[in-house]
Amino acid sequence: MTAEAENKILVMGLGNILLRDEGIGVRVVERLLERYEFPQNIRVIDGGVRGMILMDPIIDSDHIIVIDAVLNEHPPGTVYRLDGDDVKLSLAFKNSVHDMDFLETLCCCELVSGKKPSAVIIGIEPKDYQSDPSLEISQELLDRIPEMIEKVLNEIEAVGGTYTPKAA
Repeated sequence: MTAEAENKILVMGLGNILLRDEGIGVRVVERLLERYEFPQNIRVIDGGVRGMILMDPIIDSDHIIVIDAVLNEHPPGTVYRLDGDDVKLSLAFKNSVHDMDFLETLCCCELVSGKKPSAVIIGIEPKDYQSDPSLEISQELLDRIPEMIEKVLNEIEAVGGTYTPKAA
């Protein structure tokens, strides 16, 4: 069995696209799916704000790469790579429209399955997520999407995954 077949990788964009920068994870996933093809062992999904509904794909994964807005009190557009204990400090919007915070969902998955996949978060400090609802992402975050995509692709490779750019 190849390393690729052994490693099930879940790339998941989180957030509410109606709340501007809070939807950045979903927007990055959209661009990944537009620009790259992934083998069968890699699922790239819009996790939105679905909480517990995400348990099945999480439990079925060996590695999770989460893309989300993260509040760490740095300038808007600051990109983060968080893993291990940093994950616990990272995910913002605990009291937002998310049904359930990602960490709570991950803990529930571990309780149900006895398995906890490795998790890495590619996060970005939002600029605007509390004003009037809008589908628009701030320019500060739009400018950083290529960097976030590069970091996600690096994480995929780091756990033995592959991808292929789509023809223009």
